[in-house]
Amino acid sequence: MPNNGAAAQIAIEKGLYGIREVSRLTDLKPFVLRYWETEFPMLEPVKSSIGHRLYRQEDVDLVLKIKRLLYDEGFTIAGARRLLRDHAGKSDSETAGSSASISAAGIGLGRAAHELAHAESAPQLLNRKMLLDLRDSLRAFLTLLERG
Repeated sequence: MPNNGAAAQIAIEKGLYGIREVSRLTDLKPFVLRYWETEFPMLEPVKSSIGHRLYRQEDVDLVLKIKRLLYDEGFTIAGARRLLRDHAGKSDSETAGSSASISAAGIGLGRAAHELAHAESAPQLLNRKMLLDLRDSLRAFLTLLERG
């Protein structure tokens, strides 16, 4: 039976990463990774014989995609989960073209914006920058309402 160092080397050779490596690579705390496993069913690292999480390269890529959606693009967890579920199996280039039209649902802009985002000409009209600007404007408006 290999010792921990040898087991880690075997895991690396097979393209598997422990939670500490993934945490370091993605700049996320291990508890965040464990929480995301509960929120994103498609994120399923394999378990070693002693119960340690081992992330495949596609798991690491998915963690980075989730991080981008949540932290950079302003998606809610539910919105990011919905986007990833709806676009499972599509390549990143296919998903990138439609992410602007789905961003309205992910940042909670309401039914009218969601329907507008899914209109045929929406990809040309609603790009990521416009949605982020709209989100910032709505947040500023909400702040004004809360003060008054």
